[in-house]
This record gives sequence, C-alpha cells and structure tokens, in this order.
Amino acid sequence: MKNFIQLFFFISFLFLFNNLLADIEKGNWNFVKENNYCYIGSLPVNSDIPEGKKRGDVYILVYRINNNPDTIIQINSGYPYKNEESVNVKIDKKNYEFYADEDSAWTNNDKEVVFAMKKGVKLTVSGISSRGTKTVDTYTLNGFTASYNKLTKDC
Repeated sequence: MKNFIQLFFFISFLFLFNNLLADIEKGNWNFVKENNYCYIGSLPVNSDIPEGKKRGDVYILVYRINNNPDTIIQINSGYPYKNEESVNVKIDKKNYEFYADEDSAWTNNDKEVVFAMKKGVKLTVSGISSRGTKTVDTYTLNGFTASYNKLTKDC
C-alpha cells in the first residue's frame, strides 16, 4: 500500500512540480494544502557537492494523502541514486538508513524518523549518485515541529 501511495504522490508531483518549489524555501518548513494531499517541505541550508558537478532540485517533504493519518517522508536528491546503495540520514547524532528509488529516498520507519525530526536541530542526507558522486545536504529542523503539527491538524 505504501508503494502505491508513493507512486501516486510522485505522479501528482510531476504535474505540480513547478508549484512545489515555489512553495518551499531554504531553511524554512512550509505547509501546503491541496485537494488530495498536504505536505510540509524544505530546501537544504547547505549542499556539499564536488566542484563542477551539477544536479537537479533538492528538497525534503513530509506528506499525507487523502486524509490518511500516516505521514510519509520523501527526500529528493536531484540525481538518480546509485543502485542498491542506501542513503544515510543523520538527525543530530543518530543515523537512519533510507532506501533509494531513482532520485528519491524513503524509509520504512516514517514514525520513528518524524519523532527524531521533531526533537532534532539538524538533518543531514548523504547519498551517492549513479555516477559515484557523493553529496551531503544539510537541513535545519527549526520550525519543523510547528509545521508538522499544522500538517496533522489541518490535513
């Protein structure tokens, strides 16, 4: 069921992608409500990528679809991840392993990671592209809890 929800959300974003980036900001957690889903999202405050390397849009989302009480975390890297390489997400001092699917990373422990995000200050995503380039993106978690509470209350 989770894979179906992820696929639905991904397809929906293909059509609404330009609006998505207009709604989320660097260093802020913005709440967006649409007809069939709601999300909070942020852009990284810092991206460490080797000089001369290019990538697409980088962001993190936490969303709910059709009033489903479950929230799902999606991290977009801006490049296709290397096959069978896990993506490391570090919240303060604790590490979480996400799995990659194309240019997105997902977890099977959304509740645990959201709990850590609510308590945390900094989230760091480390991944390896299909071409072997390592990237590190840093997000602030300041304002996450207030935005998450709005997501769970208003969606």
